[in-house]
Amino acid sequence: MSNNDILRTLRYTFHFHDHKMSEIFALGGVQLFAEEIAHWLKKEDEPEFKKLYDKDLAAFLNGLIIHNRGKKDDQIPVAEKSINNNMILRKLKIALNFKEEDMLEVFGLRDFRISKHELSAFFRNPSQSQFRECKDQVLRNFLMGLQMKYRPA
Repeated sequence: MSNNDILRTLRYTFHFHDHKMSEIFALGGVQLFAEEIAHWLKKEDEPEFKKLYDKDLAAFLNGLIIHNRGKKDDQIPVAEKSINNNMILRKLKIALNFKEEDMLEVFGLRDFRISKHELSAFFRNPSQSQFRECKDQVLRNFLMGLQMKYRPA
């Protein structure tokens, strides 16, 4: 999944309007105008489309964590320069204050079966032998499950 797809999906799922998106980016340490965000939300074939870079998506996810849970030690986390599906899944888990059961429920809404052991493997250190890379299909099913949970119509 592209970073733009992830941002579009999260915006739709949680009913974020342009001003709220700007607020969340600001919480993550990036000051943006609504116009810039609008370019990231465009489809790839539209002329004003701009690619969303990893650092900006990481800032948005960090802002989402702060928006939902508050600042930790009154510090704004530094956005990672590179982000992968495992990190995105972890940040969403933290932002939504989800436990294992909550995540499995979201996957279940999409009839995507995953065991507790498989799920925990996504959150392990990459150097551990039990670590498992989160593929696009897994992240896509989680995001679609979130849509079904928070925007059921």
